Amino acid sequence: MDPIRRSITLLGTLPVIRLDHPERDALPLADALLEGGLPLIEITFRAEGAEKAIAQIRKHRPEMLVGAGTVLTPGQVKAAYDAGAHFMVSPGLNRRVVETCLTLGTAVFPGCMTPTEIETAIELGLEAVKFFPAEQAGGIAMIKALSAPYRTIGFVPTGGVTLENLADYLRCPSVIACGGSYMATPKMIEEHNWRAITEMCRRTVDIVKQVKG
Repeated sequence: MDPIRRSITLLGTLPVIRLDHPERDALPLADALLEGGLPLIEITFRAEGAEKAIAQIRKHRPEMLVGAGTVLTPGQVKAAYDAGAHFMVSPGLNRRVVETCLTLGTAVFPGCMTPTEIETAIELGLEAVKFFPAEQAGGIAMIKALSAPYRTIGFVPTGGVTLENLADYLRCPSVIACGGSYMATPKMIEEHNWRAITEMCRRTVDIVKQVKG
């Protein structure tokens, strides 16, 4: 198993973060996640400066696994890679994005929600995909249905995952981890409520331990 996938699987959850002020918030946020037991972050390209946040955390918090999210173009892949991102996540399956990641030798989790997209991912040599938008696309029932013919694929459901339904997703054998923003919402970050983020991470880690052992 790919070492990045192994690490994400062991941690069970992937905090998906939008940072509007990376120069101010990247390191305090990283510290809150670390204190809460989650040395992992996906910084999305939904806000400008994502690559700056990635570079900051990689330089000053080297113990963290840092990914780039909402990667839509090969250019964004290269910017994230140059900043030091360990992995890439995209909302859909774009061949050019995936092929750029594979050429650079970086892990990628493209968004898939149909059999055709999953078969394309398999054709490209991938072993795990993001299932997005999870709740809107059928949630756990849909993942179980897709897992029947595609037994080798691991899923990272994202979109509508909460503290309340996290355990249900993790109990599904084909789910390797869940992506979510609930543990560090934009409001928490804007208010610099690092304690709340740390507490939410701790509660998340407890659920992962209860389910995965």
